[in-house]
Amino acid sequence: MSKNPIAFVADGQIPASPPPSNAVGPVKWMKDNLFSGAVNSILTIMALFVVFALAYEILPWLINSSWFPEEMSLKGCRAEAEGACFAVLVERRWQFVFGFYPPELYWRPTLAFILLIVALAPVLVERAPRQLLALTAVYPLIGFLLIWGGSIWGPLAIIAGLVIGGLIIAKGGNTFKAVVGEAFGPLVSVLTGIFFITLWMMLAVSPLETAIHSAIPIGLQEIQSDKLGGFMLSLIIGFVGIAASLPIGIALALGRQSDLMIVKAISVGFIEAIRGVPLITLLFVASVLLNYFLPPGTTFDIILRVCIMVTLFSAAYMAEVIRGGIAGLPKGQYEAADAMGLTYGQSMRLIILPQALKISIPNIVSSFIGLFKDTTLVIIIGLLDPLGLISTTRADAAWNGIVWELYGFVALFFFVFCYSMSKYSQYLERKLATDHR
Repeated sequence: MSKNPIAFVADGQIPASPPPSNAVGPVKWMKDNLFSGAVNSILTIMALFVVFALAYEILPWLINSSWFPEEMSLKGCRAEAEGACFAVLVERRWQFVFGFYPPELYWRPTLAFILLIVALAPVLVERAPRQLLALTAVYPLIGFLLIWGGSIWGPLAIIAGLVIGGLIIAKGGNTFKAVVGEAFGPLVSVLTGIFFITLWMMLAVSPLETAIHSAIPIGLQEIQSDKLGGFMLSLIIGFVGIAASLPIGIALALGRQSDLMIVKAISVGFIEAIRGVPLITLLFVASVLLNYFLPPGTTFDIILRVCIMVTLFSAAYMAEVIRGGIAGLPKGQYEAADAMGLTYGQSMRLIILPQALKISIPNIVSSFIGLFKDTTLVIIIGLLDPLGLISTTRADAAWNGIVWELYGFVALFFFVFCYSMSKYSQYLERKLATDHR
């Protein structure tokens, strides 16, 4: 029998067929993530039921809301619409932002917030001009002057003390080495610089400010701390605590691992003492008890006291987070630094701390988020943060009975800031990643 001849021979490469519709795109994603198995499918259906049930209840409440009723009150809202009464946010919007700050001076905290963004740019964004670091260094005093006002000579005197103390720390090492030896020279230099700065702040700043201001009165209208409130107060306490607790936490973490017995004992004692006390207790100490330890007639701003206590509380937890990052590094990193002939300061600054901080980013940001949310605890000592303003707003007869709109608005504010910090930490992790996953 003869073989059949070939009926067709391809003269080119056959193009690839498209994948099945259920193997790509949204369908594949849903199959892999939402309906990958029986249990996962059941949980997905239950979650969708909850989402639709919540949307069925919440969306009509939002759609049928009232923003500008004829009578700015809860009664006026109810006469106009059955949904949410957002008129309270319209009427009290500036109070929630600035507290009881004088309206004609709103430009000062607004400018302080704008300058804060500019000052943070070179720290948070790699492409930002490095020249802005000068503003970053002096911003705390500029922000203080803009928000609280007063004489300009006080912040300048503080800058002078910090500069002199910094020179003692930076340049005094060689001098002290000749007196106390090579090993203790840098430590004595640091302690001397800190001691000088402390004495300067306590004894020299106020007299210098008074003397110079009496001769050359330059400054801004002074605002008392009881005028501060709302979101501005939360931002002040939160940003001060975040900015100050990180360097203090690094110092405490290094001190806890130090071979110097005194430094290690002080660091361990501070960390364990602060971590063993609730933050509310420290706030009560800042509000009530601290005045008993000050000289008679001494005034210590309540918000400054709260910022100090919040910073110390956060620094104790930050020290443990960073110490965990340092402990997670392999021993070979320390041996490599020693083999290169690096000093302790050089090895920590160039090798150990950059790696420890990188692997500790999630925990560091979690601590920052917790600190920012804990600023609401100041309501316990009478400061009118956003939650405190909710209480005063609901005490008004015009808005008595309103709840969800106020608490939802405050919750949205904290969610935006906390979520932003979380997303930035994820960006940092991707940017600093050195593996090839």
